[in-house]
Order: sequence, then structure tokens, then C-alpha cells
Amino acid sequence: MNRATSNLNPFKTFFDDVGNFVKEHYPVIILCVLGFIAVSVINFFDITMTQTISSYHIEEFEVGQIADRTIFAPKTIPADEMNPVFIEEGEKIIRKGFPITEEGYAKLQKMAESPIYLDYRQFANSELFVFLLASMWVLLFTCVPFNRKIHLREMVFQVICFVLVFACITFGTKHQYFSEPFTMLVIIPASLMILMDAILYGQLSAIFFSFIISFGVFNAAGYEIAPFLFTLSTSLASSIIVRKIEKRMDMILVSALLAVFNLVTVVILAVIFNEQLLHLPVILVGVALNGFLSGILTLALLTPVELILNTASIFRLVDLSDTNTPILKKLYQTANGTYNHSMNVGILAENACREIGSNGLLAKVGAWYHDVGKMDQSEYFTENQIDGINPHDKIAPTLSASILRSHVKKSVEMARQMHLPKQVIDIIEEHHGNSIMAWFYTKAKELDPNVNAIDFMYPGNPPSSKEAGVVMLADTVEAACRSLDNPTEERLEKFISKLINDKMEHGQLDCCALTFSDLNRIKASFVKFLVGFYHNRVKYPNQKDPDEKEVQKTDVKNSSDNSETAEKADKPVKSEKKSAILGDKTLNEVKLHG
Repeated sequence: MNRATSNLNPFKTFFDDVGNFVKEHYPVIILCVLGFIAVSVINFFDITMTQTISSYHIEEFEVGQIADRTIFAPKTIPADEMNPVFIEEGEKIIRKGFPITEEGYAKLQKMAESPIYLDYRQFANSELFVFLLASMWVLLFTCVPFNRKIHLREMVFQVICFVLVFACITFGTKHQYFSEPFTMLVIIPASLMILMDAILYGQLSAIFFSFIISFGVFNAAGYEIAPFLFTLSTSLASSIIVRKIEKRMDMILVSALLAVFNLVTVVILAVIFNEQLLHLPVILVGVALNGFLSGILTLALLTPVELILNTASIFRLVDLSDTNTPILKKLYQTANGTYNHSMNVGILAENACREIGSNGLLAKVGAWYHDVGKMDQSEYFTENQIDGINPHDKIAPTLSASILRSHVKKSVEMARQMHLPKQVIDIIEEHHGNSIMAWFYTKAKELDPNVNAIDFMYPGNPPSSKEAGVVMLADTVEAACRSLDNPTEERLEKFISKLINDKMEHGQLDCCALTFSDLNRIKASFVKFLVGFYHNRVKYPNQKDPDEKEVQKTDVKNSSDNSETAEKADKPVKSEKKSAILGDKTLNEVKLHG
């Protein structure tokens, strides 16, 4: 009995794991099923529009040809006006080793045109291939660590792009000119889709999607290897070329590079497959135009697509990093201290993200907008307080905590009203995590030992991306180091290490995929910046404190007024010329000493 139970345990564990996977990723699975259905519909129309006889194309036969197989009629088909040929069930239409007669060819054609002869085997093979491809897509985008949160809208975008490319190849090859493996390369829009995916969601996502879309083209193109290799190479090239672009005008250069790459790829494939192409010049012009238009159309379609998907492309982040945006101007006018704090946090976060290979521009934009909710009650935040006037001294700790907690919610609401990208909103919402405001909690506990710690927790979740984790650390470090006396490099390094360790101990960095190596690089980046920011200035010769100088002037004036008569009696009278002053020496002294 125990042995039977032990044998069943692996199966139970397997089904439990599958169930948990489905529960966790059911939106992705539903999306995958919908995409599979869309591709299946395209496949069905493709099969019904293709003239086939028992899994063979009608184009393979002609009158007088020696048949290489024997074909029987599976069903009786009566004669009609369009084709007055009668076919009886079980009749031998053509016979292997014998020439095909005109009557036999007419019967083959009638069978091909009849809808009852849908090639179910070909349809089933295509469906099985697409099912395996969909399974691979789900596993790639759910099991491979991307070091960031994968949003459902990203997968929706990829499914739509895949269906469009699949439909374009399936129906485009129905045209006689594009039916050959090399001529169909002209109408493959894979580069356009990969360029948009790479700009919107990053290079890693685009590389994975390149393989998925290439296998989709392989299926739609009738399992021809040339279209598959062309799509894979140009898709990978597209995902790499746009890796470091920063301005929209850079897409012109990307378009030109893709056009050249497409030309070279087609020439190489033609040499490899020893293709004698009469229309090769036309094909070369077509694929070059394909690559160039892919870049231009990406530039044209990117703005509406990124607004619909509300994503953080490089171009949109550059626009948001302009300090002349209305919200940042208002922040500067109403909460100048918060504005300066946000700018410094942005610099810290951007430099640290570059050190660990994350999106520094996203981190900077998230840091610049993370405290916009402080504008309504700016005087309650330390960086905006003047002359040591702290409004929290006059209110209860619970009310103070409530005011501080509210700035996160207000910042998120304002970000949504401005339609900021989802990744930026996530950083704003997670920059305090669910940490406790320790100072106010301790103060409240002194007044009431039974106080609830939840009332002093920030309302967000711990950071879910590396960029959000870096912004949290930068925000904490920048604010805390302001109060550090004598901020030398050694003191800054120890203090920052303590702040980072505190965040780790309280579980605030558990979900953002930051490694210990990343944290060491982040700390070093913070120290490097803050040492330069807080370094002691060189004191120039004869430089005096302005306050000290004013005091000395006042003291000298008072003493000179009180002893003016005595000085006149004790000192000999000097001529006005000799008493002329140059610096702190008389003119005579200057002449005497050169």
C-alpha cells in the first residue's frame, strides 16, 4: 500500500505543478489559445483555397505524365454543368506507372475543386506545428528570467504581430509572383514587428520573438528553408541594430542598415542554395525596400502604438526626461527641495543602473517623477522645511504617518492622469515598498504601546524590477546622507552599506532580482557620486568667512571710535600721500620693500 502511494506521489506532484502553473499564468494561456485559434482559421482557409488530391497538389500532375502513385476516388461525385465528369466511389483515377489520360486528369481536377476533398492531413500537420510553437512561446515568456515584470499587453502585442505576419505570408503566396521561396522574401514584414518589439520591450524580448516569428514563417511558407533563414537573420539583426538608438532620427540610419543587410542576406542564400534566379535584381530591390520601409513604418507607427500599450520606449523616456515638462516645472515652483532631491535621486539611479546593465533612463525618469505627490503638502517633508520649522512637532505621529503615506498614492494618481508608462508608474508605486516609517512608529509607540504597525507602513509593494529597486535605494541614500556629518568616503561607504542592509533585512529587495554583485556595484556608484557631491572645497589664500569679516569690521569701528583722540595724541602726524593705503601696506612701505 505504501509502495503504491509512493509510486503515485510523482504523478500527484507533476499534476500539482501543472495546476499551479496554470493558475499563475492563466491569462497568458488564454491569450495563447486565442492566438492559436486565429492561426487555425488562417490555416483552414489556406487549405481550402489550395487544390489538393489526397495530400498532393494538382500542379504535380499533367496529361501524358507517368503517374508515380495510384489514386482512388474516396467518394462518388456526380457530373455537373461546369465539369460533366462522373466519378464513382472506389474508382481508380490514375494508375502508378501508366501515363495520365485527359479523362483521368479531368477527374483529378474535379476531385481537387470539390470542397469535400479538404486535405485534413495537411491541416492537422500545420495545427500540430503551431501548437508546439505556441507551447514554446508560453514557456519562453513565463519560465525564462527577464529580470523585469512581463506585462500581458506585451504578449498581446506579440500575438497580434505573429498573426499578421502569418496571414501576410499565407495569403501573399497565393499570388503567382510570390509563390516561389525567394520571391516571397519581399513580402515578409517580420523586421517591422521585431523593430517595434525591441524598442517597446527591449532586446531580449525581441530576440526570443525573432525565433517564434521565424518558425511561424517556416510553417506559413510550406516549410521552405530559405524564408525561414531570411526571417531569422533579419529579425535578429533588427533586434540588435536598435539596441543603442536614442533619437527618433536614428531610425533613418537603422532603415538604411536593414536595407543593406537584407541585400547581403539574399545574395548569400542564393549562393548557398545555388538558385538561378532570373528575377534576382527585382528581388534584391524588393528586399532592400522591405528593410528600409520597416524602419520608416516603425517610426511612423511607434507613437500611437506606445500610447495604446502605455509602454516606456526609449523615445518616450527621452521626452519625459525633459525638465521643461509642465509637471516638473510646477514641482520646482511649489516644492523646490523635493525637486532637487528628485534630480539627485535620478542621477544616482541612472548611474547605478548603467553599472549593473539595467535601463538607466527608465530609472532616471521614474526617480524624477516619484515624489510629484508631495506638491500638495510640501511643508511636511524635510527637504522643503526652512529654518528648522517642522509641522510634525505639532501633530500626532499617526497623522504625520498618514500625510507621508498619502504622497505615494497621490504620485501614482497624478502619474496615471498624465498617462505615464506603466513601468514608470510601477517605480513610483514601489519606491517605498511596504516599509515602516520607523521614526514615527517609535514615537507613537512611546505614547501608546498597543499602536498598530500597519498604520505606519507605506501602501506600496516591494520593488518588482531592478530599476525600481535601484530607485528605492537611491531615494533612501540621498535623503539619509543629507544628515551625515563630515561625509568622507569611508563614512559614506559604511553608512550606505548600513542603509542597503536594512532594506535587505526588511525584505524590500526580495522581488527585484538584484544580486549581491549588483548591490556592491550600486553601493560603489552611490559612494562615487556622493563623495564628489559632498567633497570639501579648497580654501584659497587670504579667504575669510564673510560672517567673520563683518564681525571684525564692527569691532574695529567701535574701538576706533572710542580711542580716536588717544591715537591722535600718541601717533605722529603723517602726510596724506604717505598714509595712502595699498592693500594692508602703505605706499612708502611698498616703495621701500620693492
